[in-house]
Amino acid sequence: MSRRLRSFKRWMRSHGIECSDALELAEEAPGRGVFVAALCGLKEGDLVATIPKSACLTTRTSGARPLIEGAALGGCLALAVALMYERSLGPGSPWYGYLRLLPDRECVPLVWSASEVEELLAGTELDKTVKEDKACLYEDWKESIEPLIHTGPLKLDPHYFGLEQYFSAKTLISSRSFEIDSYHGSGMVPLADLFNHKTGAENVHFTNAALPSDSDDESADNISDASSSSRPSMEVNSNSPAGGKDEALEMIVVREVDAGAEVFNTYGLVGNAALLHRYGFTELDNPFDIINIDLALVTKWSSYKFSNRRTRSRLSTWRKLNYSGCTSQDSEYFEISYNGEPQLELLVLLYIITLVESTFEKLKMMMDTLESTYDCFSSVVELIKITRSNGCKDLKIINGQKEPEDLKKLLLTESVCCALLALADSRESLYGSNSLEDDLKKLSNCCCISERKLYHSLVLRVSERKILRRLRAYATRSSKKRKL
Repeated sequence: MSRRLRSFKRWMRSHGIECSDALELAEEAPGRGVFVAALCGLKEGDLVATIPKSACLTTRTSGARPLIEGAALGGCLALAVALMYERSLGPGSPWYGYLRLLPDRECVPLVWSASEVEELLAGTELDKTVKEDKACLYEDWKESIEPLIHTGPLKLDPHYFGLEQYFSAKTLISSRSFEIDSYHGSGMVPLADLFNHKTGAENVHFTNAALPSDSDDESADNISDASSSSRPSMEVNSNSPAGGKDEALEMIVVREVDAGAEVFNTYGLVGNAALLHRYGFTELDNPFDIINIDLALVTKWSSYKFSNRRTRSRLSTWRKLNYSGCTSQDSEYFEISYNGEPQLELLVLLYIITLVESTFEKLKMMMDTLESTYDCFSSVVELIKITRSNGCKDLKIINGQKEPEDLKKLLLTESVCCALLALADSRESLYGSNSLEDDLKKLSNCCCISERKLYHSLVLRVSERKILRRLRAYATRSSKKRKL
């Protein structure tokens, strides 16, 4: 066992963290990441760790709390300041034994160079996202953190609070923080962040537990789930007492683990784009992968295929029928699932765009009928009735079942299928001139350790392009069925 691991174990004991002797903390290689393994078989319900909330690094427990509250900072920005502050104290920080175990930063795209982002992520779901993240975080640092260095109540060392240090702290928070409760908010939870992720293979789960206390002023034992966009949350009491001293987090086995096997937590049902973005890794054949097709790509195709005027008119009608895509910051997009199936809202839009003019005029005259329907099923059914002369015959396809797949069958006309194929080609062109086969060949020759950035960016590219291939197969298959 390395010196830093021995130091961390001593630190855990001194801070009241109880780790079962059935767990082994081990390093993948000297100086590399730490993982958790089972020294003996673990059964469902076994308690393997207890972590007092007072041992967690949060904005409530950090020595930077007066600074954070005085500057009215909140959320992950506040936690980043707390983390940078404790790091600046070195051995003087109560969390020094824990912080020594952490890397300086995680290898997430946020801290890749601009040229690496441009070269490795071009065309992927992260291409635009990472660039936007960098710009937003720079603004946060400039507006909220830099002033603290010069005018804050504490004498902050600029070496520990610069832009690079802020980015480094954000990578650790993105990949390691947990949502603890409503009092502490999110925080760094020692030991909990050492468990690696494996989709669909969670071995341990966290619950809130009250520690023995002499105080009669106990908070109500209301356990509730909390959510976080970064790491999995813990089931905790939503009304922690001031300071959270009387509560701890328990690590419970929820799935049996064989002796010698690695013990996994799960970060949720997350696709590769989110995994790489937040945690710096990907999984081959991740069943939760998706790919997005921007609304802008759809309107560009429509304007080229038809006209700008037609595109605006059809899009306006689609919106009047209360349809919209997914939204993120300033963009609107449609999701294509792992199996290549497009979002229903995209099919409705393509269906409306490809209607012949006379049918579209009929649809506009009957808008009141459609606008009065409040559920998706009824809306699509009415749309088919209005726009198709054999609408009643087509509606028999679904036999009264209100399943999304059945609704999609009604919308998959020959024109819509052709539109899907064209959109798949347009989306694929964003990756550049290399083909999927080229990327697969590169991936097979790539080392996931020595070429980590290239490897995981290739996994992301390949997973997205395979979805586009499935989208083409979906459209082709649906087109053939219409012709039968």
